Amino acid sequence: ANLLSEQDNLASKLATQSLFINMIQFFGFGLLLALTPCILPMIPILSGLIAGQSGQITTSKAAALSTTYVVAMASAYALAGVVAGLAGQNLQAALQHPYVLVTFAAVFVLLSLSMFGLYELQLPGSWQQRLNELSNKQRGGTYLGVAVMGFLSALIASPCITPPLAAALLYISQTGDALLGAGALFSLAFGMGVPLIAIGAGQGRFLPKTGPWMVRIKAVFGVILLGVAIWILSRIIDGPLTLVLWGALLLGCAVFMHAFESLPNPDSPAEKLIKVFGLTTAFAGVVMLVGAATGQRDPLAPLKFEPLASTQHQSLPFVTIKGVDGLNQALASSANPVMLDFYADWCVACIELEKYTFADKKVQESLRTFKLLQTDITENDNQDQALLNEFELFGPPAVLFFDSSGEEIRHARIVGYLPPEKFILHLQEILKFLDANAGTKPI
Repeated sequence: ANLLSEQDNLASKLATQSLFINMIQFFGFGLLLALTPCILPMIPILSGLIAGQSGQITTSKAAALSTTYVVAMASAYALAGVVAGLAGQNLQAALQHPYVLVTFAAVFVLLSLSMFGLYELQLPGSWQQRLNELSNKQRGGTYLGVAVMGFLSALIASPCITPPLAAALLYISQTGDALLGAGALFSLAFGMGVPLIAIGAGQGRFLPKTGPWMVRIKAVFGVILLGVAIWILSRIIDGPLTLVLWGALLLGCAVFMHAFESLPNPDSPAEKLIKVFGLTTAFAGVVMLVGAATGQRDPLAPLKFEPLASTQHQSLPFVTIKGVDGLNQALASSANPVMLDFYADWCVACIELEKYTFADKKVQESLRTFKLLQTDITENDNQDQALLNEFELFGPPAVLFFDSSGEEIRHARIVGYLPPEKFILHLQEILKFLDANAGTKPI
């Protein structure tokens, strides 16, 4: 068929439209992607960096810091995209190695400890003096540090593949036109970062001026950065251990809020409010620990107990395959159409698909005609990369469909997250296509 998948269609537009039109279009895509979970981890990171600055944080300075962060983030997308497109490998996925994630989590722990006043992060004196002269007497290393964090955050904290991102990577890999591809990716990431600039500038307006309250605000962002570190580690550690870390963090917050001590000033409404919040935080921490002790894995539902039959109904009967050979064997042994899901533990959109779309009863009913395959590329080893390259994919999430003869229905590809309603409509179109060409039979 001459039908194109969404990313193929976008890639073809990249080849025919001017650089200016492409950049405008991908900037718009970025604005839409700013509403997805892939950009959410950037918010506490940027907020913590701004709150951690010394001296008074004005709106203009906060906006400048936020813009620096976003420009560095967009530059990372462009550079990583060019490398991925030319090398045929997703650099972001390659950076999801446990050693890299542990190192980056440690960086956030160190940043959080500086927020608590344990020490002060700064460059050597000679470097500070030179940078001060170049930045209107601003504190040395401020913008450089924010830029470095923005660059690294784009690679570590947001590894999800979306249709526009996949299209740009596919275009670069097929044409070698790194300039146009990099321009599109920079615009895409900058569009994603526009809300970050607005949020950062808002901090400059609403953060309290220097004084005792600023110390407390910095401590709050220190806690947030510890939460980011736990979120990063959750990709490589067991779910119950993740709950233990969240529980420990919440109980630690309760201790810092003096939740278990008598009020020094019982008549103060503010102290009463902090006391109530501290006790609530302590209760949430205990709930996390109880959930961990009972084997739960989801921090958003640490006490979610369900009957075994219900749990079994919620999960699709995927057959796990590994590598190109594993897929070919599974396709050869199936007389029915096949759906192949590319999954990774570090992929936010993959987890969304599992939790919301694949758990939907109507989706499961619509998939009864298909043999369901899944490949877990969390480790991103040679076999995983070979399978991705086989289909010109640059990372998860991706869902591919094959007819009963084992041929991929290219235009039916899904890259990124689809909610249940749209997924069902997509399946209906695939079934119509199969009926019109080869027919199907229920399993």
